[in-house]
Amino acid sequence: MNVDICKCEISLTDASALEAWNGVVLEILAHGQNAPVHLNTLLETAPEFAMGHAIKGLAVLMLARREVLPVAVEANKSAQAALKAGGATAREALWCSALNDWINGAPTRSVERMEAALRLNPADTISMKMSHGIRFMLGDNHGMRRSVERVLPAHGVDHPLRGYVLGCLAFAMEETGSYADAERTGLMGLELAVNDAWGLHAVAHVYDMTHRVDDGIALIDQNAAAWGHCNNFRFHVWWHKALLHLDQGDVAKALDLYDTKIRDDKTDDFRDISNATSLLVRLQLDGVDVGHRWEELADLSEARVDDGCLVFADLHYMLALAGDKRTDAAALMTARIARDATGPGDMAQVMKAPGVAAAEGLAAFGEGDYQRAFAGLSAGHTKFQSLGGSHAQRDVFERLTIEAGLRAGRLDETKTLLDERTALRGGHEDTFAARRMSQIESARRSQRSIAAE
Repeated sequence: MNVDICKCEISLTDASALEAWNGVVLEILAHGQNAPVHLNTLLETAPEFAMGHAIKGLAVLMLARREVLPVAVEANKSAQAALKAGGATAREALWCSALNDWINGAPTRSVERMEAALRLNPADTISMKMSHGIRFMLGDNHGMRRSVERVLPAHGVDHPLRGYVLGCLAFAMEETGSYADAERTGLMGLELAVNDAWGLHAVAHVYDMTHRVDDGIALIDQNAAAWGHCNNFRFHVWWHKALLHLDQGDVAKALDLYDTKIRDDKTDDFRDISNATSLLVRLQLDGVDVGHRWEELADLSEARVDDGCLVFADLHYMLALAGDKRTDAAALMTARIARDATGPGDMAQVMKAPGVAAAEGLAAFGEGDYQRAFAGLSAGHTKFQSLGGSHAQRDVFERLTIEAGLRAGRLDETKTLLDERTALRGGHEDTFAARRMSQIESARRSQRSIAAE
């Protein structure tokens, strides 16, 4: 039996099909643009390859878009039919089960299937990457780290994909607060896999969390080979660069990156919308007039009010609706999230908490009702991790919670949130925290002065 680039046995017998499969693996690991090209070649050459249909379906589900779910369902049918025809390996069957689980509302079980595949062969890099990716969407940061650490010994210096594993480990280390280890591991991985955008962005996260702004900008500028080739993930790297410039106080550069890079291609991919909305919120909280930039985001987001595939996406759509003062659409979004919270499946639990409270808080913030905004956002605050994404991505909700508390005059509670946020960053106080702490002290002085009078 043939062996693929992950050192796993594979049922493919045609050499061109195996080459296409290895191309799929490499492009996914590098967040490259050509994964669909290789996948189409693979399925044309080997339509009986069940795992090929499974990876297609799982990739579609990760887009978190209601209208493409039929594509994932069809891929699942093809995968199950190919599986019944026989010849699949145990690993390939597990991937088909993972797709079927997610189709049926249980991505947590999909993760279990990937971990079972890794127990069969811990050198299976693509199963590690899929487990990592789904856990990322579920907010399972510690699970991400445990998973990669378990398979690292099987990815020794002789494994061709070791660099990508180090990149995933670096990100998991950063998300669990081990910033020095994450930096060292990510840079080591980049030496082995120079096109590893995920590893590069893991180190960029470290610099964001530890307020090393100059280091972060230099890292991105000096490693274009790691991310210039990417699919829309390159917009996310530009987003990181814009955040770093904004932390420096360079508003003009952040706005220029928004217009010429982050939203140059005005897609309605939730990941691209999350980049854009969260940057605009940061700018507005710093007192910047963002002009008409909310309008196109709100148009796209209003069309997704009934989506409900991923709470992380829904709340970023809500940012656009609140930013453009679309109160009717925001109310519809809030009501739909509340309905979804009563349903079955893994996502309903996240809709229930923190989804409902956070959506209500964001809608209230858009209306200028800061007491109600703080009540909703602070109620959801302890479960923001379950939204998925990264600390840097979820920080927009942290900032809005803190800002709502300040504007509502809830100074003691707001200071506690700021202290917790700085502690999460290893004690490094960024520009946002420093300014809000200063505002709290100023407000307290005013309160003391009034009390004395």
